[in-house]
Order: sequence, then structure tokens, then C-alpha cells
Amino acid sequence: MASTRENTATHTSWWGLAPYPAIVADAAGTVLELNSAAALLLDGATPGASMQDVAPSWLTDAHRRMTATHTGSARRADQDCAAPTVLSGRIGAQSFEAHATPTPEGSVVWWLVDDTDRRLAEDALVAERERTRFLSEASNVLLASLNTDKCMSATAQLAAEYLADVAIVVAPAKGGKLPVSRALTGREADRALLVADPSDLPGLAEALQGFPPVPSRWIDPAALPGWALPDGFTGKIDSVVVTPLPGHGVPAGALILLRRSGRAQFNQDEEVFARLFAARAGAALSAARLYSEQSAITQTLMRDLLPPTLQRLDGVEIAGGYRPAGAAEQVGGDFYDVHPGSTAADASLVVLGDVCGKGLEAAVLTGKIRNTLQALLPMADDHGRMLRLLNGALLNSHHTRFATLVLASVHRAENQVRLRLTSAGHPHPLVVRADGNIEEVPTRGSLIGVLPTIEALTVEAVLEPGDTCLLYTDGFTEARGGPLGDELFGDERLRRALSECADMPAEAVIEQIQMLASQWLRNGRHDDMALIAISAPRTQHLSAVNGHTRGRYTA
Repeated sequence: MASTRENTATHTSWWGLAPYPAIVADAAGTVLELNSAAALLLDGATPGASMQDVAPSWLTDAHRRMTATHTGSARRADQDCAAPTVLSGRIGAQSFEAHATPTPEGSVVWWLVDDTDRRLAEDALVAERERTRFLSEASNVLLASLNTDKCMSATAQLAAEYLADVAIVVAPAKGGKLPVSRALTGREADRALLVADPSDLPGLAEALQGFPPVPSRWIDPAALPGWALPDGFTGKIDSVVVTPLPGHGVPAGALILLRRSGRAQFNQDEEVFARLFAARAGAALSAARLYSEQSAITQTLMRDLLPPTLQRLDGVEIAGGYRPAGAAEQVGGDFYDVHPGSTAADASLVVLGDVCGKGLEAAVLTGKIRNTLQALLPMADDHGRMLRLLNGALLNSHHTRFATLVLASVHRAENQVRLRLTSAGHPHPLVVRADGNIEEVPTRGSLIGVLPTIEALTVEAVLEPGDTCLLYTDGFTEARGGPLGDELFGDERLRRALSECADMPAEAVIEQIQMLASQWLRNGRHDDMALIAISAPRTQHLSAVNGHTRGRYTA
């Protein structure tokens, strides 16, 4: 007996040394032994108690499967239900791993290892990965569009899907009104321009000025103004977050997040995460707004730089074509203009020019030249004087570029078109007669914007019905292409192409030359290319009025 008592005492002391709660149960689920740690953990657990009464269901089920796999008949009937040797589950607020050790007598010893900290760390890691994935996806969505309204809607919709039940994006006021975008979880965002006072919601006026957000717990949901809720929303709001949308130097707006009753209120971590999302949304909104402003400025400036639309003018066919050097550009260093005469009896002035260089800087100089020529129109009958004044204007500017151009005063006399052509360093104009012959107009002159003084020779030409005068820039003759991709289009090829345009309307001449040049170039690089065709249309004498002056011919 003494030996038995000693063994029992030793056995009990070993249980006390166990580092984890441990419980022993037989095949029937009756608790045989447990240490003090297990007794504290499992309420009511004592020897003789049933596992079903004192242990959580996940541990009871695991014990049943474990004992079944170690019973011969059960093993045959339940071969596919072998219990894992390590399980995990919750007991109260803690999480435990249960490690099973079967004994030869058919009972099982369960060692319960507290893994609450590890599980919390894993949960935090999963949540952080999910937030990182969301922020990455949100950045892709927000940066996909540079449209301000779409960016506001995307921000509200993303926030409503992930952060709250309702999300409202408020942009800075415009004309006393607040642009807002409101989204409800699972629905498309709406947009509205509201007459509302930001001070109606605590923290909103400060957020719109870029101040840090006030804690969610300081905001009373009952103070939420009605305009903040999207149409169709029902329920009660229990938690509100208002955070600024930081932009590039100036606030891009504010984000309001709302959660319904019954959902957990915003905690500190979620408020910090909302600010991270707001930082990305604010940057996207600021970029979209900046792009919108720059696009509007560009469109306004571009209108004055684009080539004008040409049409028949005082009985003269005038057509033009322009192809900038860059496929994505609309303007460049080549330009043309047509200035109608003050009356039908006055000559119209046609201008074709080429500024050294290409791109935006060259386009700006073309705008200056065009404006200067516009101001010099009262002296349009004196090409040399116009060119001298233009040369002085360019020399006095900060630009270091020069230009070439050709002026053509166009006047119809009966069925003829009379031209006075003056070149300033520009390729000679070409005239294609109705029979296909090509004539070069021998006008010449100095470059504009290089020397203090310039020289220019004005030459007159007459176009009979069916004749066309072509003004062009060197972008055509210097275009490299052809079978090997490096051969110049050249003067002779241009002459042959123009010869094939004999007796064509001006617009057809332009289309034909442009088509041949494009076929020659294919996808090769080229300079700006501009040309103007001035044609004397075919007319018929109106015998009924018995005259030969202007107005007595068709067209």
C-alpha cells in the first residue's frame, strides 16, 4: 500500500509539472484524470465527468473520432475519418491547440496549448494583407481615370464597399455649392451639387480646409445632416468618420464614412486605415483636377493655333492640309492662314509658313507670327513692308528661332485668278496648268528672324480656269520613305504628283498630294507638313446677261 500511495503521489506531482492543461478521457468520453490547469480552464471538469459536458464541442468531436480510430471495428467502418493529431479551437476568449496522445488502454491524453497570441498575430497579418490588397486595387481604380467626377464616384464606391455602409466624397465648394458623390454599399454612386453648409457636420468644414480629422467618438451621429445620406438609405447611423482628402498643395476635399446600427463602430486602427485610403484618393482627385484645368487651358490656347477651315473665297477655290510631326500632336511649326479682303473687290491674303523646329515651342512662335500678320493686314498690298515689320518683331522677341513663309495676294478678275506671290526663304510656289505643265514661280527672299534687314522679290502669276497654285512646306520634299525607308520624297516626285492633279479642284489636289506623301512615308518619321492649293475654278459665261465682268460667270 505504501508503494501504491507513493506512485499515486508521484503521478499527481508529475501532472502538476505539466506545462500545459492536460485531460485524460476514455473511449466512452469519461474524464479519467486532469491537471489543475485543465480544471481551471474547463469549468466543471473532474474525474468521472463527461467530455461532452465540460469540453467544447470541437474537442469532444475530436475525442470521439480519435477513440474510434483506435477501436478495431470502428477503424474498419470509419477508415476515412481519422482525426488529426493536432486540432485548434476556442475555449472562452482564448484559442488552443489540442495535441492528442493515445494510450495503450484506449484512452486519450489531450494537451491544450494556448495559441491565442499566435492566432491574433495571424489574424492581424491576414487583415493587413487584405488592407494592402485593397489599397493596391484602390490605387489602380483611382488612377485609371483623370476625370474628376469619375474619380469622386470611384472613391465613394470603394469606401462604401470596404470601409463603411455609406461613403460621401465632398469636393471644395464651387459658387457656394458643394459637389458631392454618395455611395451605398452594393449600389452605384450618385453625384449632386448641393446648397449645403459644411459646418452642419462636425469636422467637415475643417477637413475641407485640410485640418487633421477629429476622432470618430467626438462626432454625434444625430448631428448628421440629411443631405449626407444617399437616396434610398434607411436605417440608423451609429458611427461617423470625417477625414480630409489631402491634395497636391491644396485640399482635394473630404471623405465621410457612415456605419449603420448593429455594425461595429470605427476603432482607432480603422480610422488610421481610412486616412491611408483618403491620402490615395486625395492624390488621385488632385491629379484629376489639375489635369482638367490644364486640359481646359490647352484647349483654349489650341483653338487659336489650329489651322483654319478653308473654303471657296470670292470665287477662288482655296484648300489646305496639315499634318504635324508627332502623331499625338495637333499643332507644330507649320501654319497657314487665309485673310479675306475687306470687300469682294479687294485681294485676299493667303499665308503659308514654316517655323524652325517642331512641337509646342514652335507652335507658340507660329501663333505669334500669325497674330503679327493679322495686325499688319492693313498693309497687305505691300508684301515687302509686311515682311520687314514681321522680321523686326521676331528679332525683338526672346525666341531664337527663325521662319520661312510665302505671302499670296489672291484676286479674281473675271474668270481668272491673279496672284502676287512673295517668298521669304520658302520653297518656290508651283503652278500646275490645266494641261499638266508645271511652272515654278520665281519669287525669293530672306529668312524671317535672322538678319536686321531682309530682301524679298514679289512675282505675279495668273491662273486660268483649271490651274492651281500650290504652296507647300519642306516637310513634303524632305519626307523620307519609299521602298527602303530612307529616300527623300523630293522636288521632282512632288512635281510629278502635282502634274497628275491638273484640272482638279483645290480640295482634290490637297487630298492627292497628302495621300501620295503618306504612302511614301508609311510609318516613318517626318517633319510638320502643310500645303495650300489655290485654284481658278472652271466657269461658264452667262450669255443671258451678255457680259464678261465678274458676276457674269458661273461660280
